[in-house]
Amino acid sequence: MSKENIFPDRDQFVSRREKENVIKQKGLVIWFTGLSGSGKSTLATGLEKRLNSEGFLTEVLDGDKVRNGLNNNLGFSSDDRIENIRRIAEVSKLFCNCGVVTISAFISPTVEIRQMAREIIENKDFFEVYVSTPIEVCEQRDIKGLYKKAREGVIKDFTGVSAPYEAPLKPNIDMNTAGKTVEECVEEIYAEVIKKVSF
Repeated sequence: MSKENIFPDRDQFVSRREKENVIKQKGLVIWFTGLSGSGKSTLATGLEKRLNSEGFLTEVLDGDKVRNGLNNNLGFSSDDRIENIRRIAEVSKLFCNCGVVTISAFISPTVEIRQMAREIIENKDFFEVYVSTPIEVCEQRDIKGLYKKAREGVIKDFTGVSAPYEAPLKPNIDMNTAGKTVEECVEEIYAEVIKKVSF
């Protein structure tokens, strides 16, 4: 005697549109990419505060958050770095499909790895911000001394020094933070993002 299927079909789940209706906003993944010290996390948190002040539900994902939890079993090998971004993209997609404005800030150094993230999230929901701060400025900001250690050979495969960084070909925004305040940068990004997430 066959048992009745107790698992719902996908079309029985609450739809993304219905979830967006509840919180009166559209889901979007804002993907910040750039060198270490370029200002990714600073701009991500600044943008979150700006959006939150206008009543938007947001979530920031960055290295500190995911490496201490979701990805605490990953190292820094090439395979682990790819898996790190893959998991982040999958989580970003889940948040986005609930209508949450998701702000992900990761070096994600190659065109290929960002394309993987874009395909997981889907192009229509992927808003790429290239924080194009010159490496000289990034090094001046480096309070942890990571660039110095990389140039001394203490840190291997450091992006921008001993490992390559491939700039995005067509980012939604190219943001060079040199000579600009955080507030000015955030407002520029906010002005574009608000068009995408407003209900």
